[in-house]
Amino acid sequence: MGKTASEAYLEKARLLSRKETERLLSRAREKLIRRLEVKKLSALEVAAIQLELEDEALSEWRERMAEIRNKTKSK
Repeated sequence: MGKTASEAYLEKARLLSRKETERLLSRAREKLIRRLEVKKLSALEVAAIQLELEDEALSEWRERMAEIRNKTKSK
């Protein structure tokens, strides 16, 4: 995983409370956590990348759900 945190997501991660950050990090992928453990990334960077990944996944899910709704309406 060569993904780096964008400035926009770093700013979003900075605004999270400690509890929100912990929850976000608990959902982080194994590769991200390993990069945190070996000090290649900071917790803030991992949180920012995880936020971005979750936003991308949510966007894809919304697109799929819209397709499903359209298919069921046309039947």
